[in-house]
Amino acid sequence: MPNPTYKLVCTGITGHAEALEISFDSAKLSYEDLLLTFFRMHDPTTLNQQHNDRGTQYRSAIFYHTEEQKQIAEKVKARVDKSGAWKKPVVTEITKATQFYVAEDYHQRYLIKNPGGYNCHVMMDMKF
Repeated sequence: MPNPTYKLVCTGITGHAEALEISFDSAKLSYEDLLLTFFRMHDPTTLNQQHNDRGTQYRSAIFYHTEEQKQIAEKVKARVDKSGAWKKPVVTEITKATQFYVAEDYHQRYLIKNPGGYNCHVMMDMKF
Protein backbone atom coordinates (compact mmCIF):
# COMPACT_ATOMS: atom_id res chain seq x y z
CA MET A 1 0.00 0.00 0.00
CA PRO A 2 1.64 3.27 -1.03
CA ASN A 3 1.94 6.12 1.48
CA PRO A 4 -0.28 4.75 4.27
CA THR A 5 -1.28 6.98 7.15
CA TYR A 6 0.19 6.21 10.57
CA LYS A 7 -3.31 5.32 11.80
CA LEU A 8 -3.66 2.78 9.00
CA VAL A 9 -0.21 1.28 9.70
CA CYS A 10 -1.27 0.86 13.34
CA THR A 11 -4.12 -1.41 12.29
CA GLY A 12 -1.57 -4.02 11.18
CA ILE A 13 -3.31 -4.60 7.84
CA THR A 14 -0.85 -2.74 5.58
CA GLY A 15 2.22 -4.95 6.09
CA HIS A 16 4.27 -1.87 6.94
CA ALA A 17 6.43 -1.54 10.06
CA GLU A 18 6.84 1.46 12.30
CA ALA A 19 10.48 2.23 11.55
CA LEU A 20 13.19 4.85 11.36
CA GLU A 21 15.23 5.70 8.31
CA ILE A 22 18.74 6.53 9.48
CA SER A 23 21.41 8.35 7.50
CA PHE A 24 24.92 8.08 8.92
CA ASP A 25 28.51 8.78 7.98
CA SER A 26 30.25 5.40 7.78
CA ALA A 27 33.61 7.15 8.24
CA LYS A 28 32.46 8.12 11.75
CA LEU A 29 30.16 5.21 12.66
CA SER A 30 30.27 1.73 11.20
CA TYR A 31 27.09 -0.02 10.15
CA GLU A 32 28.00 -2.81 12.58
CA ASP A 33 28.23 -0.37 15.50
CA LEU A 34 24.94 1.20 14.47
CA LEU A 35 23.28 -2.22 14.55
CA LEU A 36 24.83 -3.10 17.91
CA THR A 37 23.28 0.08 19.29
CA PHE A 38 19.92 -0.91 17.75
CA PHE A 39 20.08 -4.25 19.56
CA ARG A 40 20.78 -2.48 22.87
CA MET A 41 17.78 -0.14 22.52
CA HIS A 42 14.89 -2.59 22.20
CA ASP A 43 13.94 -6.17 22.91
CA PRO A 44 14.70 -8.14 19.72
CA THR A 45 13.22 -11.36 21.16
CA THR A 46 9.55 -10.41 21.22
CA LEU A 47 7.73 -11.35 18.02
CA ASN A 48 5.57 -8.53 16.71
CA GLN A 49 5.78 -6.54 19.92
CA GLN A 50 7.70 -3.71 21.52
CA HIS A 51 6.79 -3.00 25.13
CA ASN A 52 2.99 -2.58 25.23
CA ASP A 53 2.64 -2.17 21.45
CA ARG A 54 1.56 -5.37 19.72
CA GLY A 55 1.13 -6.26 16.06
CA THR A 56 3.25 -6.94 13.00
CA GLN A 57 3.84 -3.21 12.58
CA TYR A 58 5.92 -3.33 15.80
CA ARG A 59 8.19 -6.18 14.72
CA SER A 60 11.92 -5.96 15.25
CA ALA A 61 13.35 -5.42 11.77
CA ILE A 62 16.44 -4.29 9.92
CA PHE A 63 15.86 -3.02 6.40
CA TYR A 64 19.10 -3.17 4.43
CA HIS A 65 20.01 -1.31 1.22
CA THR A 66 22.99 -3.35 -0.03
CA GLU A 67 24.14 -6.95 0.05
CA GLU A 68 27.03 -5.83 2.26
CA GLN A 69 24.56 -4.37 4.78
CA LYS A 70 22.57 -7.61 4.66
CA GLN A 71 25.68 -9.68 5.43
CA ILE A 72 26.68 -7.37 8.29
CA ALA A 73 23.13 -7.44 9.70
CA GLU A 74 23.05 -11.24 9.63
CA LYS A 75 26.48 -11.39 11.32
CA VAL A 76 25.46 -8.91 14.04
CA LYS A 77 22.13 -10.65 14.65
CA ALA A 78 23.92 -13.99 15.07
CA ARG A 79 26.47 -12.38 17.40
CA VAL A 80 23.74 -10.88 19.56
CA ASP A 81 21.78 -14.13 19.60
CA LYS A 82 24.83 -16.19 20.60
CA SER A 83 25.95 -13.70 23.26
CA GLY A 84 23.38 -14.84 25.82
CA ALA A 85 22.54 -11.21 26.60
CA TRP A 86 18.90 -12.03 25.85
CA LYS A 87 17.35 -15.10 27.45
CA LYS A 88 15.16 -15.85 24.39
CA PRO A 89 16.16 -16.15 20.71
CA VAL A 90 16.50 -12.99 18.64
CA VAL A 91 13.61 -12.78 16.14
CA THR A 92 14.64 -9.62 14.31
CA GLU A 93 13.80 -9.87 10.61
CA ILE A 94 16.35 -8.78 8.02
CA THR A 95 14.65 -7.57 4.85
CA LYS A 96 15.61 -5.57 1.77
CA ALA A 97 14.49 -1.96 2.14
CA THR A 98 11.75 -0.71 -0.11
CA GLN A 99 10.02 2.66 -0.23
CA PHE A 100 10.17 4.52 3.09
CA TYR A 101 7.18 6.67 3.98
CA VAL A 102 7.51 9.49 6.49
CA ALA A 103 4.90 9.59 9.23
CA GLU A 104 2.62 12.60 9.53
CA ASP A 105 3.81 15.67 11.44
CA TYR A 106 1.88 14.77 14.58
CA HIS A 107 4.04 11.64 14.95
CA GLN A 108 7.39 13.35 14.31
CA ARG A 109 9.54 14.09 17.40
CA TYR A 110 6.94 12.09 19.30
CA LEU A 111 8.67 11.98 22.70
CA ILE A 112 9.28 15.73 22.67
CA LYS A 113 5.58 16.29 21.99
CA ASN A 114 4.60 13.55 24.48
CA PRO A 115 7.17 13.65 27.32
CA GLY A 116 5.23 11.05 29.31
CA GLY A 117 5.28 8.72 26.31
CA TYR A 118 7.21 5.55 25.80
CA ASN A 119 10.15 4.66 27.98
CA CYS A 120 10.87 1.25 26.48
CA HIS A 121 13.62 2.38 24.09
CA VAL A 122 16.52 3.11 26.40
CA MET A 123 20.18 2.23 26.02
CA MET A 124 20.81 -1.00 27.89
CA ASP A 125 24.24 -1.92 29.17
CA MET A 126 24.71 -5.17 27.26
CA LYS A 127 27.80 -6.78 25.85
CA PHE A 128 27.53 -8.74 22.64
